[in-house]
Formats: sequence, structure tokens, C-alpha cells
Amino acid sequence: MTAITNTDSMWHNRNYIRLLAAQITSLIGTGVSSVCLALLAYNLAGNNAGLVLSIAFAIKMVAYIGLAPIFGAIAHRLPKQPTLIILDIARALMFLCLPFVTHVWQVYGLMFAINACSAGFSPLFQSILPTVLPNKHQYATALSLSRMAYDLEQIISPILVALLLTVIQFKLLFTLDAATFIISAGLILCCSLPKRTPAIATKITLNSLTQGISNYLGKPSLKALWFAYLAAASASAMVLVNTVVYVHDILQGNQTQTALALMVTGLGSMIVALRLPKLLDKYTPQHFHWLGLTIICGTFLIGALTPGWIGFSCVCFAMGMGMSFIQTSAGLIITKACDSNNEDTGPYFAAHFSLTHFWWLITYLVAGMSVKFLGLSYGYMIMGGLAVISFIIYARLNHSTTS
Repeated sequence: MTAITNTDSMWHNRNYIRLLAAQITSLIGTGVSSVCLALLAYNLAGNNAGLVLSIAFAIKMVAYIGLAPIFGAIAHRLPKQPTLIILDIARALMFLCLPFVTHVWQVYGLMFAINACSAGFSPLFQSILPTVLPNKHQYATALSLSRMAYDLEQIISPILVALLLTVIQFKLLFTLDAATFIISAGLILCCSLPKRTPAIATKITLNSLTQGISNYLGKPSLKALWFAYLAAASASAMVLVNTVVYVHDILQGNQTQTALALMVTGLGSMIVALRLPKLLDKYTPQHFHWLGLTIICGTFLIGALTPGWIGFSCVCFAMGMGMSFIQTSAGLIITKACDSNNEDTGPYFAAHFSLTHFWWLITYLVAGMSVKFLGLSYGYMIMGGLAVISFIIYARLNHSTTS
């Protein structure tokens, strides 16, 4: 394969275009499945849907947190292209099983298996990018685009589901999910990746798995970023776990209206994501972290009042904005923290992935259990309490950094 020079555009690199298209396609499938899973849980569990979803998403986080570092440590030993294709096909087959699920425990089992594959796919995919884009600047740009694709998936998927639910039943959407992973596998198969000498096997130790996390938390700016993510995770968990409960039980809505509520959250996130890059030329990322933390804390307070459609729409929109203010600039902070010592950003992005998903593990469980046992109003108050804790710790860490 011809090497890419500084003057060549990464957009002329067909292998990269195919890999990016594969990532976007599979992300859309994953996003659609999250909405459909909420509707499936409500069908199976009724008023217990929030609790079922919280456990299902917590299982997803357990797979990510527990398996992603292991896959990351052995990624250099695996034949990347065949492994990625196998993981995509495996996920497609499991998604085809979801329409036939009749018991909650089957949802849990498939959720773990699907996300075990995803935990293996992500580090392998990231490890391919440097071989396709050897230019450091282009590789950094590709990492940013991958993060943007992840954020945009959370916006596009609810919109797509809302439109599709007007013409087909939600269980048929799991077939669409399966198709996205087959397309992803086909795109990866079409890539012509450079042959690499197999890496020398090294012993995997607990230290090798945790070193990246230790380095990440050792940087004050990244530690503060991690605690800001507690508020973002609290907002995200409340939206994903309990929107279906809120729409059906409080607003007496239906499946399409559940998807529309999630779409409003995505719209708030999208507006911030599109505007923030220009604003970051004038202001620091921390400026917007404060804004995001304030919005999320205030929105939880409003949500505790369980308002009607207009109020709930405002809550969803504000949640999306608050999350985006915190998450969109994360890549810039990680890159800046590494630039001072000219460190490789890869391990820090991996540590960021694992650590932030730890917050999601906690918040998914709290969001589901608090609403199940105490009701939606108290659920919003408890999740708001986590956001306030995030705000206070973030403030203390930033004060100690500047003092």
C-alpha cells in the first residue's frame, strides 16, 4: 500500500473510508438496538422496564469494563481483519435472536454476549487505524472523527427509530441491526490492509492492564474530566433507562413518542456538538464543563417535578446539551495532556473509555433501581444528587490545579 504523506488527504485513502463507513454503520445498528431494547423491556416487564433496562445496560458496562482492557492488551497478537469480520457476524446473528426473546434473562444473556463482541471490536478497530493512516496528524484526526461518529450515533439513531416505527413494528428493527453489522463486515472485508509481522508474545500482567488507568488518573486535568463524566453518565443513564417509563406511565404515550423523546435529547446534543468547535477557539473546554454540569444539575431538579409533555421535552433537550458540553471536548483535553510530554494518546483514550464506562455501570443501576423502588420523582432527585457530587468534586480538583 502506498504510504500517505503529509500533503495527501486522508479522504483519498479508500481503506480508511471503508473502515470509517464500517464504524458508522455498526454504530447506527448499536444505537437503534438501544432504543428497541427499551421497547422490548417494556413489552416483557411493563412497569419493571426501567429496572430491567438498568440491569441490561449495566451488563453491557461490565462487558466493556472487564473485557475491553484484556482485548486491548492482546489486540496486537490477533489477526485483525479476520477477527473484526468474525465479531461483526457474531453480533449480527445475536441481534437476529432478539425478536424471539420471551424472557428477561434471555435479554441479559444476549446483552452480555453482544457487548463482549463489541468490547473486542473497539480496541482492534483502533489498532488498525495507525497502519492505515501512518501520518500522526491524520491518525489524530481519525481518532477525533471516531469520537464524533460515536456522539452522532446517539443523535441519529433515535431519529431513525422514530421514523421507522411509523411504518414497521419495533421487533423488525432488530433485523435492521443485524444488517448493519453484515454491511460493516463486508466493508472491512473489502479493505486491503498492510501485512504486519506478528508481535512477540509478552506476558499479560495486572500491571500491564492497569498502567494506562494509573497514568490517566495521574494527570489532574484528566482526573477532573473523569469526575465531570459522572454528571454526563447520570444524565445519559436517566434518559436511556427511564424515558420509556416516563413516556408510558406519566405521559401515557406510545413507542413512537418514546423514540421522539430520545430524539429531542439527541437534538440538544447535536446543536452543542456543531457549535462547540468554533467556541473552543475562544474559550477553554473547562468553561463548557462548568456550563454542562450546571445545566445537568438544574435539569434533574426540573425533572423531579415530573412535568407534562412541554416540560419533559425541555428536560430531554437540556440533558442532551449538558452531556454534549462535557463530552465533546474530551478528546482535546486528552490530547493536550499528552502533548506536554509527547506521549502516545492511545493508552489514554483506552483508559478514558474504561473509566468513564465505570460511571455508566453505576448510574445505570441507580437510575433503574431508584425509579423502581421510589418512583420517577425521587429517581430524578437521586440522579441529580450524583450530578451535584460530580460538580463539587470537579470544582475541588480544578481549584487544587489552579492554586
